[in-house]
Amino acid sequence: YYKRHIAVDIPSVYGRYREKKFDSLSLSFRLENLANIHLEMLPATVNLSFITKATFYDITRCLRLYRRALQIEGIASRKLDTYLALLTSSLKIRRFSYTQYLDIFRGLSEGVKDVIYAYYTNIHQKNLSLIIPQIGGDNLVPRYKTLWNESEMSNTVHSISEGFLRDLIASAFGLQHLDNFILRIIQTLESQREVLDERTLDLLMTYNPENAISLLDNVNPYTYDLIHLGNKGFNLITLTEENKQIPPAFVITTEVFRCREVIFGFSKARQEFMQQIRKALNHVEEQTGKVFGSSEKPLLLSVRSGSTLSMPGMMATVHNVGQNEDLVKEFINAHGNEYLAWDNYRRFLQSWAMISGVEREDFQELMDEAKSRHGVALKRQFTPQQMKELALNYQKLVRQRGLGIPDDPWLQLIGAIEMVLDSWDNQKSIDYRRIMDVSPSWGTAVIVQAMVFGNRSEGSGSGVVFTAHPYRKVQRVALWGDYAYQDQGEDIVSGLVTSHPISIEQSDIDGRSRDETLEIRFPKIYQQLLSVSRELVYDKRWSPQEIEFTFEGPDPEELYILQTRDMITIKQKELLNVFVESPDLERSFLAKGIGVSGSALSGKAVFTSEDITLLRAREPETPLILFRQDTVPEDITIISLTDGLLTSRGGQTSHASVVAVRLEKTCVVGCKQLRVHERYAEVNGNRIEFGDDVAIDGRNGLLLMGSHPVKEEMHILPI
Repeated sequence: YYKRHIAVDIPSVYGRYREKKFDSLSLSFRLENLANIHLEMLPATVNLSFITKATFYDITRCLRLYRRALQIEGIASRKLDTYLALLTSSLKIRRFSYTQYLDIFRGLSEGVKDVIYAYYTNIHQKNLSLIIPQIGGDNLVPRYKTLWNESEMSNTVHSISEGFLRDLIASAFGLQHLDNFILRIIQTLESQREVLDERTLDLLMTYNPENAISLLDNVNPYTYDLIHLGNKGFNLITLTEENKQIPPAFVITTEVFRCREVIFGFSKARQEFMQQIRKALNHVEEQTGKVFGSSEKPLLLSVRSGSTLSMPGMMATVHNVGQNEDLVKEFINAHGNEYLAWDNYRRFLQSWAMISGVEREDFQELMDEAKSRHGVALKRQFTPQQMKELALNYQKLVRQRGLGIPDDPWLQLIGAIEMVLDSWDNQKSIDYRRIMDVSPSWGTAVIVQAMVFGNRSEGSGSGVVFTAHPYRKVQRVALWGDYAYQDQGEDIVSGLVTSHPISIEQSDIDGRSRDETLEIRFPKIYQQLLSVSRELVYDKRWSPQEIEFTFEGPDPEELYILQTRDMITIKQKELLNVFVESPDLERSFLAKGIGVSGSALSGKAVFTSEDITLLRAREPETPLILFRQDTVPEDITIISLTDGLLTSRGGQTSHASVVAVRLEKTCVVGCKQLRVHERYAEVNGNRIEFGDDVAIDGRNGLLLMGSHPVKEEMHILPI
């Protein structure tokens, strides 16, 4: 500080000295200035373009800082404290309505008005009306001089008083910033009411965008539970933490399912959600080194459902998302591998179209016709040009049905996500929940995951493995299940391809060739699966698991776990029904498939729901055995009405098997000699029609003509 010293007989000089009180005062002014800047910028830390549950957490944080500033200024307000306490308490309540929040912020606004009146207007208004005329226009500070009008003193006093009070309030620590902040909040809340009805507004008030998405490798701590992530997503995150080979992915949580109406129906909420998806997708791109929508290094995605309580096959799945005809051609020109490119495109079209109502048989007819025309038995025998022809025929079918599958990969992804969310309420899902007595309130998460390709070559494949045989006492890990090479996982669960057993032990029990087992054909993949299974069951103490996997080559590092869930528990019965041995029993043998569940069962053949209704009315106690070429998830209702199921396609992990086991039906699948038509079946030259007596054995896979007596027999289950 500088001060001019003037004293008698002492020359006038400039000197310098310090005083602590002035230093402290200077520091206080600087800190107050910085704090004012911070309080002015505070609203910018909150997204007030639209308001959700998450916004109120940020708003509450800011309001507490403003309230603290007023306390430093010496301002107390019971009304502000009361409404801030109400807002804080509301955050603990799941269902707090829009109108309740609006009442709180109107109360806060009234609290600010009360402060202004109590600390400024009420104190100064009367005094100003006396002081201003006495000061006179010449003595006013420059900013008020322009307001002076001697001839209209009443208006002059009012104008100058208003300006003075406004300046005084602006100088109060945090008060004006608080007032502006609350006003912006109320304006945003009011604007939302202009475009949303009250029910949707209430839903928006419960939505927390911060809980919408979780990455596999960087989990959102607020959603790390089965309810938000679903069983599939939760297990994938757990396996990722265990350093298992999981394709990069992110999970759209059940928070989005719960609030999907407002997220997709309110433009501002939708825009923010799209930004979150884009950010998560960028992370997957970084992990894979691929680019979504690119032909150079294309990232294709699977979009799958994942409820807390597993509903296998009931909801939508879209595979190979992120391509169109032009991108396929560009990829082939750059990299070759024409067969894989067109096969992936074909699969994408089919998965999208089937969700949209096109029957699987419509595509199967095109597949069968192409096989017949080109003289091949398996689709992997198609040449690349033949696969292209088939893919474009799929495309033609889709267009003929009027399905507008977008060419834009981004629109494909968003459309696929919406279809998966909507599939919670499709008819087969509703039927499944009704039959299995599952609450409709769970909802589903959505897993968006980088595709890995079991259809890449004959050295790749996909499958589903059980870590224990369902008919054995679960005391050791022993791999059972199905796999197929040069196929994707959907081929296995749909039962449309010829699958092979996992282990030698399984092939011996099923009476199938050892040579095609995973253990023999891909020994390194088998050993890696066995190692993972033993670690989960023995070391981590998980229940026996059902693991879906894909391998892109024969080496362990090329194996990927796509999902895992607890095995369906089959009631271990040691008293089983077996057919009474007789010459007639031996003569009745027709064919052998793969036994999945149940034991010996005699009944009558049925093919349609009409058949079931007719026989149930006529012979209510007679067991009914449903004949199917294969099954689709929609068949759960008709399967639930019968006692047994026989299919010509599929393996132990197909939809038919999974549903039959869950419904505790006797089931035989993969009876290759069987050909099922609309109202009859043929097997090895024998014709089976509606109402004919037939018998199946769910343990050894037998199909017999006629009705045969059964007896209970003690079976000591092996380990």
